[in-house]
Amino acid sequence: MSRALSINIQPRAYIELTKPRIVALLVFTCLTSMIVAAETIPPVDSLLFTLLGGALAAGGSCAINQYLDRVMDAKMSRTARRPIPSGRISARRALGFGIALLALSALTLGLFVNWLAAGLALGGAFYYIVVYTVLLKRHTVANILIGGGAGAMPALVGWAAATGALELQAFILFAIIFYWTPPHSWALAILVNKDYAAADIPMMPVARGERVTRYQILFYSLQLVLISLTPGLLLLLGGAQTMLGGFYLLAAVILGSLLVWLALKLIRRADEGTARSLYKYSSLYLAMLFLAMIVDRLL
Repeated sequence: MSRALSINIQPRAYIELTKPRIVALLVFTCLTSMIVAAETIPPVDSLLFTLLGGALAAGGSCAINQYLDRVMDAKMSRTARRPIPSGRISARRALGFGIALLALSALTLGLFVNWLAAGLALGGAFYYIVVYTVLLKRHTVANILIGGGAGAMPALVGWAAATGALELQAFILFAIIFYWTPPHSWALAILVNKDYAAADIPMMPVARGERVTRYQILFYSLQLVLISLTPGLLLLLGGAQTMLGGFYLLAAVILGSLLVWLALKLIRRADEGTARSLYKYSSLYLAMLFLAMIVDRLL
């Protein structure tokens, strides 16, 4: 490989280390949480520093995750082309890059937003790197169930950034993402079951079989939909002054109904096409659900 080509590839490889698609979704949930908490669009400086700090924390966590998973990633066709196993970035540089991003995140959030938001962002990074990647992923079928809290942390970061505190509503947003994670991740696990088996990762389809996984997807999809309707209960109880209203609830019902329908379809058909449709829709579901929160709050 020529020196010029190597120089051109390096920036792209470092960006890949951060898993930008995942980071974008996490940052969007953080943005949504800020708007719901503030009941309007927060001040531009607070908004920008929070999103920057959140993106740095998420990207740094992903980079360190890939450092820890480098041997395992090399065994799976889906991940073998990642920057470390493909040889485009050394493991040592990837680790240093991830640590640097986390440090920048803590400084950005702590100095320009508040230290609660900074602490929560670092807590989310610890959850993802240590609790999920090191302790759970390789050792238990409950890896996704427990590990989902890592991806839900940006909702708490956003709320803390907007209000300087955490309230019940923040944990409702956290719970939505937490219960969204199993159906989303297990649909992907069905599609790449052979990869996980080759790497000896006890994902649900490997450890319990695809039939059990399909029923678990339905079970957690139903729980997710019920939790997504919780703001409606708060409205009925008169405790939703800073939560959500009718537009969001209608969107939650429509989006959730389609998710459950796809989960039922996956049980009936049990094919890769349906699993792929469910996996793709689950990402759209979360994005559209949180977009509905923003629209509802700004109406």
